[in-house]
Amino acid sequence: MKRILVTGGAGFIGSHLCERLLAEGNDVICLDNFFTGRKQNVAHLLGNPYFELVRHDVITPYYAEVDEIYNLACPASPIHYQYNPIKTVKTSVMGAINVLGLAKRVRAKVLQASTSEVYGDPNVHPQVENYWGNVNPIGIRSCYDEGKRCAETLFMDYHRQNGVRIKIIRIFNTYGPRMNPNDGRVVSNFIVQALQGNNITIYGKGTQTRSFQYVDDLVEGMIRLMNTPDEVTGPVNVGNPNEFTILELAQKVIELTQSTSKIVFEDLPADDPRQRQPDITQAHNLLGGWQPTVQLAAGLHKTIDYFRQQVR
Repeated sequence: MKRILVTGGAGFIGSHLCERLLAEGNDVICLDNFFTGRKQNVAHLLGNPYFELVRHDVITPYYAEVDEIYNLACPASPIHYQYNPIKTVKTSVMGAINVLGLAKRVRAKVLQASTSEVYGDPNVHPQVENYWGNVNPIGIRSCYDEGKRCAETLFMDYHRQNGVRIKIIRIFNTYGPRMNPNDGRVVSNFIVQALQGNNITIYGKGTQTRSFQYVDDLVEGMIRLMNTPDEVTGPVNVGNPNEFTILELAQKVIELTQSTSKIVFEDLPADDPRQRQPDITQAHNLLGGWQPTVQLAAGLHKTIDYFRQQVR
């Protein structure tokens, strides 16, 4: 049994990770300040004697004897990370310093949940790990994009300077049950609008592309990366390489929900990436043949079923 700390553990992805780690027989500490995480995401785990829920903000140091740390703490949707951009940067940067300091003290392995947003509005397509990105350092998305880029820098420097055992995973658009209905992400937005019979709002012409990964595939990739030999540090892209336009996603959601919603178009937000598609060659080679197993229609079915219980 390993003792594992998951920061941001009550969030959408974190809760699925905690559930999986417990199912594998580990002792799990779930750390969350509940800015975007929700207690209801982990309520079903509270009766497990090997699960501990702690209200704590990663910008303040946390002390525990642990074997592994998954650092997921940071709001990930534009609505939430732009609400308090200074706090977003603090969470990414100070949070990284604090979990790395803990990992150094207790000799734990630590995984950083980075993001495809480090590539910005990419000039290279699909995105490969050695592409340095095309990021606006002073835009409205910069608090998240540059915060995550700085966190990657810190992870690599703690590894080179202090020998901390690190893993960096770059997560591409992920969806599934326990997404916050009000988080402003495209999958949750479209499903909620469709279930309520409201217009489905597309920003721009809908020709911008995304690659949508079901949460179970991501969790599998995260655990496999954590279990790789110490010389494997990443960064490693983990996402679904099947690429869809935003318009195609909206049409698929309308079809699966049997909604009467109409599609309307509004102005594109600043710095919104035109393309997003991972090259997952490294993930496949380093993570024991990892590749997504849940394709869009199947994953949307499960996500829609969840939202039917949440949205009235």
